[in-house]
Amino acid sequence: MSLVVPVILSGGSGSRLWPKSRLHYPKQLHKLYGDFTMLQHTLHRVAHLDRPIIICNHEQRFMVADQVQSIGRSAQIILEPMGRNTAPAIAVAALAAFEQSPDAIIAVFAADHVITDQLVFRKALEDAINLAEQNRLVTFGVVPTRAETGYGYVKTESTDKTRASKVLEFVEKPNKETAENYLGQSCYYWNSGMFVFSAQQLLDELTELQPDLVKYCKAALRHAEKDLDFLRLDTESFALCANISIDYALMEHTQNAWSVPLQAGWSDLGSWDAVWDISEKDARGNSTEGDVILQDSDNCYVMADTRLVTLLGVSNLAVIETADGVLVVDKGKAQDVKNIVSLLQAQNRSEYSAHREVHRPWGSYDLIDAGHRYQVKRITVKPGASMSLQLHHHRAEHWVVVAGTALIQKSEEQKILSENESIFIEIGEKHRITNPGKVPLHLIEIQTGSYLAEDDIVRFADGYGRLNA
Repeated sequence: MSLVVPVILSGGSGSRLWPKSRLHYPKQLHKLYGDFTMLQHTLHRVAHLDRPIIICNHEQRFMVADQVQSIGRSAQIILEPMGRNTAPAIAVAALAAFEQSPDAIIAVFAADHVITDQLVFRKALEDAINLAEQNRLVTFGVVPTRAETGYGYVKTESTDKTRASKVLEFVEKPNKETAENYLGQSCYYWNSGMFVFSAQQLLDELTELQPDLVKYCKAALRHAEKDLDFLRLDTESFALCANISIDYALMEHTQNAWSVPLQAGWSDLGSWDAVWDISEKDARGNSTEGDVILQDSDNCYVMADTRLVTLLGVSNLAVIETADGVLVVDKGKAQDVKNIVSLLQAQNRSEYSAHREVHRPWGSYDLIDAGHRYQVKRITVKPGASMSLQLHHHRAEHWVVVAGTALIQKSEEQKILSENESIFIEIGEKHRITNPGKVPLHLIEIQTGSYLAEDDIVRFADGYGRLNA
């Protein structure tokens, strides 16, 4: 049996699921269904295969690592210095897998897909692996259940939905009339964006079609640097890679593409109406998460993160509430949420990229109030974790321990603080917070000063390799 390496692509931003999904905290890192994040669901789905490779970016690396470790898994995490679409990411993963074994098979999955029938999925994956061992380049064609205009399509040689078939054509996202025509034919499938390849075969064919891309990916991996538990690709080499998908780079041009039919409850969960589709509903078709009250309303999806949300006499809405943003959208317009995100980006608003709660490798902080010359944060430090030893040139800080135990370094002195105890850090004074306990440490931080932005940090020591950040 060949080495089969799952490759999980975790670099997307999920803009159509704003305000939950944002650039620095995208949908694959959120719990949108069940008890796990989408990345964790994907890891569980491929737990029977070999150690996975996860491709993600610098900003998300610690969140990805935390989510892998919290479910008892391990993975090789490769960091892209910038987004270059799927072809370079998959090529790098194939090169890394080939280093492990020349006959390695890679099974490529997005971190943000839903598959509800695991048994059917595993059978389709076995079929795809068998084909890949015969040097086929395999995709999964999802049997369509509706005339969908949000997906690309795959046209196959056979109309038999029980066995694999040669791919004749990859088709762009169609209009409504064309999608309805595809639905009436048995040779068209949704393009899932999931693939299974022999690493050697993929690299051989990609070298013929995209020789420069493979050359730069090899250089990016050859000059990569170890950073804690991460492998950081060389920026200069990777930047030279074409920004191109694996479909455009390879699959639309090869004569060796095959498709395995998939009827396993697949969704890319690309919009709020898709989230509503997979959610449990009441007798009137409503689905809710959080503190929600509905009256005389039908077919609505409501997610409330921080406060009570009520709906009265409405239908077909998605209402998403977070600490710093609320979206109300007709589910029929859910695909257009990305236009709101583009507007936020154009206005350079922070809600485009980040949540009010910001995750750090040591824990997180939530900016709960801000005004002229002051800010108030709620800080959580994970057990055993420590912030960097640092100072600020423009702000002082006052810390109050709410729960847990804090080991505080203040200049050259160290002090233990317990619940309801506090300490003051002057401007320019070196300081550090460590959680020596076995439960999370919660503090309130009050900042005062003339400049309160996050770039007023001088780090002297850090356990997370951020001295030059």
